Amino acid sequence: MNAITMDRRSWLKAAGALVVGFEAAPRAALAWTEKPVAGDQVASFLAIDGEGKVTVYIGKVDLGTGVRTGFMQIAAEELDVPLARVTVVEGDTAQTPDQGPTYGSLSIQNGGVALRAAAATARRELVNRAAGRLRVPATALRVEEGVVVGPSGRLTYAELVRSGGLDLKVDTAAPIKPPGERRIVGQSVPRVDIPDKVFGHGGYVHDVRVEGMLHGRPVRPPQMGATAESVDEASVAHIPGIVKVVHKGAFVGVVAESEWSAIRAARDLKVRWSNWQGLPDQTKLWEHVRQTPVAQTQVTQERGDAAGAVAGAVKKLSASYDFAIHTHGSMGPSCAVAEFKDGRLTTWSASQATHNLRKQLAMMLAMPVEQVRCIYLEGAGCYGRNGHEDAAADAALLAKEVRRPVRVQWMRADEHGWDPKGPPHLVDLSAGLDAQGKILGWESTAYIPKGAGGNVDLTAAELANAPRESIISPGNIVHNLALPYAVPAVKTVCQRLETTPFRPSWIRTPGRMQNTYANECFLDECAAEAKVDPIDYRLSLLPPTETRGREVLERVARISNWQKRPSPQRDIAGDWVTGRGVTYCKYELVRTFVAGVAEVRVNRQTGEIKVTRFFCAHDCGQMINPGGVRTQVEGNIIHTLSRTLYEEITFDRGAVTSLDWNSYRVISFPEVPELVIDLIDRPAEAPWGAGEPTAAIVPSAVSNAIFDATGVRMRSVPFTPEKFKAAARGA
Repeated sequence: MNAITMDRRSWLKAAGALVVGFEAAPRAALAWTEKPVAGDQVASFLAIDGEGKVTVYIGKVDLGTGVRTGFMQIAAEELDVPLARVTVVEGDTAQTPDQGPTYGSLSIQNGGVALRAAAATARRELVNRAAGRLRVPATALRVEEGVVVGPSGRLTYAELVRSGGLDLKVDTAAPIKPPGERRIVGQSVPRVDIPDKVFGHGGYVHDVRVEGMLHGRPVRPPQMGATAESVDEASVAHIPGIVKVVHKGAFVGVVAESEWSAIRAARDLKVRWSNWQGLPDQTKLWEHVRQTPVAQTQVTQERGDAAGAVAGAVKKLSASYDFAIHTHGSMGPSCAVAEFKDGRLTTWSASQATHNLRKQLAMMLAMPVEQVRCIYLEGAGCYGRNGHEDAAADAALLAKEVRRPVRVQWMRADEHGWDPKGPPHLVDLSAGLDAQGKILGWESTAYIPKGAGGNVDLTAAELANAPRESIISPGNIVHNLALPYAVPAVKTVCQRLETTPFRPSWIRTPGRMQNTYANECFLDECAAEAKVDPIDYRLSLLPPTETRGREVLERVARISNWQKRPSPQRDIAGDWVTGRGVTYCKYELVRTFVAGVAEVRVNRQTGEIKVTRFFCAHDCGQMINPGGVRTQVEGNIIHTLSRTLYEEITFDRGAVTSLDWNSYRVISFPEVPELVIDLIDRPAEAPWGAGEPTAAIVPSAVSNAIFDATGVRMRSVPFTPEKFKAAARGA
């Protein structure tokens, strides 16, 4: 076939498939695509083949959260086809629209809503086409399992597509099904990916094999800023199957015929590294944060004269809250495969931002972006940008050197030591209260990096001194420092710092978790000073119009059997004591209402902290799959409890030292508490994100519960026994 002279629509008609509207053109004039990918085209999202099977093309990817099933439900519902006829292609830059990275709990809220509009547009067009052929009004027709049925006949989607294709733009105003007519959306459909995973049939990126594939391993510097002054290739010459040692600046890697040979070579290669001691003293991390130059001062909320209200108040409170540096901690190390063929690069990775990765790889390798294709395959689950993209860059650099496909799988020390980190986060707060304990003024200042979102630099590009982006996206880590409460005078400020010790990246609920933690703990301090029940205190501060916020607080009080009283509890005695704490969050002040109650047991002598039960009332609007929402809520609580109680990287002046699971502690199965979840479904409302907003409430709920049990405030995550005992001595 001559792709220049024969258009794609004609080819698809001949093949009996629908991929809506694409005029082929010379390859050099187009990005590397196999079908339409523009975000405003129906064909970018949907295809229907000659048997009426539907393929969904989506730019968002399923990182283990179950959104693939949700996308299938949305398409099946709006098109009126059985769920079993729907499959999903996700995160392939040659086949899916660029919908941005998969983050922020926006997969359904943004990606799913776009898919729904495309499906509704397609259904309307197919029904109208059937009406013309059957010579009846469209209102006289109905759709049953992909067949348009009328009083004078029936036509399948496949027939309707074959007759003319569907070259049309997405109409965001196309009518979607009303709640009362939905049969699939709103149901707890079992996740389609689970059976294959349970029975070992799932295809992960780690399983990818390409003809002629070699195996590579990066050899990282022992200190993060060190450079390779010399590399002794002869030191690995004895290892069978060695293909090449690659040395570009501080980037060193090995390529071999077998994985074991690559592992041996990476371990045995002799490299003379320069000395680098550029990290701060970990014991003085927060002093370092305060002393870091400020790149930008960003006011996120200002109402009234907060400074004057605090200064003139009868009672004044102040506190500082800090949140440790975290690694992503994916259970399986990152992996990717790269292949150069006919002057073009293809990578297979578990990147949650394949369209961004494509641009970064093209820049790093100084090649046109049109010649790069990035394909998503599932890998080790992660909440945030971990090492997946970096493994892809390693593989691409090595593959370019040897001109054969290369598979790179990191080792555990690579993952813990070199994935980008959730940066340190520090918040100072002050409040002024009147004689009755009402807040008159509130001030807060957060110290956070100027960049912690968007594209994170590729380690391989940085080490090899290859081209990379100089623009750092600030991300949304400023959100939720602003208050959802009706405080008369408030000013919240983010000091965007010029640098941060490690490559910053988003990790679950970036910024919003830390800011909510500081705000909700400090609000609890105000409630305790006022000697008012913590839930009543919050309800008194919510605007009267915030009915959904009030509802989640009232419902979490009910399911937790909340007993009204001020915190801390009276008559604290004995080694083991119990307490409860509450938190509320309106995510980013625009979506998803969540309230949580943590119940804890604390040993006042040893400092051991156990979370025994966690209650959550959750309102994310319309739920596509309530079962999926529930598992997301549960998973985010568990993951954030791990971060709250245990997780913290350690480092010396040169590198990360917590390189395994013994030195980087995570939650274990016996430490998972009982979870009680109350989901509020609003079928007539827009669907919002579910996972990230849940994580936001966990650290402060636990901190407030510890205070309720012991009278000791925990203001530094993670809440370790040592920190508790130090705080208790201070109290």
